[in-house]
Amino acid sequence: MNPDSASAAALRGALWAGFFAAVLAAWWILYGMTAQMGLDLLGRPAGAGMPATPMDRFAPLFAMWAVMMAAMMLPSMVPALRIYEDLIVSAGGSRGGWLGLLAGYAAVWVAFAAAIAAAQLSLLSAGLVDSAGLASYHGLSAGLLVAVGAYQFSRVKEICHGACHDPMAWFLGRWRPGAAGGARMGAGLGVYCVGCCWGVMALGFAGGVMNMLWMGLATLFMVLEKLPQIGRRLTRPAGALLIAGGFAVLAWPLVAGG
Repeated sequence: MNPDSASAAALRGALWAGFFAAVLAAWWILYGMTAQMGLDLLGRPAGAGMPATPMDRFAPLFAMWAVMMAAMMLPSMVPALRIYEDLIVSAGGSRGGWLGLLAGYAAVWVAFAAAIAAAQLSLLSAGLVDSAGLASYHGLSAGLLVAVGAYQFSRVKEICHGACHDPMAWFLGRWRPGAAGGARMGAGLGVYCVGCCWGVMALGFAGGVMNMLWMGLATLFMVLEKLPQIGRRLTRPAGALLIAGGFAVLAWPLVAGG
């Protein structure tokens, strides 16, 4: 192996190691936030009453959602990053472009974190969610499940999922060289990814925003949904399950009360 190849391989390894270290760090920070708020791993108060640290201000809520975006959405970026890496030689890409792609994608999800943090504050002010971000009424949880399930069948979901599901086609149609080009492509891909996955994030209000089990399952689903071999087979069955779950949640008080 010549020195240039060795240095390129070392840089590649360092970038990927840094990427996965960031994902692990985000999950560890989320775990720490859960403990600090006095919640258990399912996002419920570990002691009596409400969480010890209510999330009723924008700054801590935004920080929480931004870390959550890193923990949950960066793993789903792996297929796109690997495909870009394959194009470094064949299409004139670069490591700077790889980093730009990641930065552009992350910037869009940070913007989404700001939007959903503001939405959570509005829901909290209206009394629709509690201080842990969990819906206060069965009707809201059921409505979220049905709405997100129905979205899985929509044309918008199909278009957005198509871009996330086939990043190679995205790159070939919108290729831009360099770090700035990578950032531009990453931001565009991030917009489509938000369009594909916003509903899964919103389901946090049904399962508990700081519910680590929900976060893990949601991350697994979003990663699987973007895999070329099985992604398209998951979207509509998942939608049907969510709709059924919504009606089950709506009916549960009647069944339990009867």
